[in-house]
Amino acid sequence: MATLLYVEASPRKDRSASIEVSRAFLEAYRAANPHDEIETLDIWASDLPSFNGEALAAKYAGLNGTPLTTEQKTVWDDIRRLAAPFLAADKLLFAVPLWNFGIPYRFKQLIDLISQKDILFSADRNGYQGLLKARKAMVVYARGLDYLSTASATPAATYDFQKPYMEMWLRFIGVTEISDIIVEKTLFGPALDVESRTKAKQRATALARQF
Repeated sequence: MATLLYVEASPRKDRSASIEVSRAFLEAYRAANPHDEIETLDIWASDLPSFNGEALAAKYAGLNGTPLTTEQKTVWDDIRRLAAPFLAADKLLFAVPLWNFGIPYRFKQLIDLISQKDILFSADRNGYQGLLKARKAMVVYARGLDYLSTASATPAATYDFQKPYMEMWLRFIGVTEISDIIVEKTLFGPALDVESRTKAKQRATALARQF
């Protein structure tokens, strides 16, 4: 039995394209893997502390080998608690909308909190090593415009900081097999929005059976 962690980064819920496609993925995944456990992390319903001065002090105390104060240990325990579902998971699924050419700020806040040395990665003279046991991730990307076509007004090479950032972060923390489902043009009108979501859900259903 494996554990799949589903990370929901959109606050739009039933109106969200990334969530709609992810739900289709999960439905097919459950049918193909009835004994696996699926955990959901809704970032917008999570209590995310600020990465403030106390957190930075705890971070640098750890880097320097200095004992943490009581306050610093409390902050670091909260960060470890947030990272725990990622460390426990065998597989990862993300529903990620594009905001201002990148990822939602609250998702970035979570990444900034948990991407710490000796939590999600280690570092020594040989470089960095990811600490996740999950080696497989599926990312559902939703975009209002067209970022895939070279003829688009927003070509991926210069405007897309969503997919490259996610892939860099996942590889950094130890994920080696990264797949994606992209649903685009959701702002191009109802007909094209429905068509894009339908095609993405069909792809999600097919990929989930082999995930």
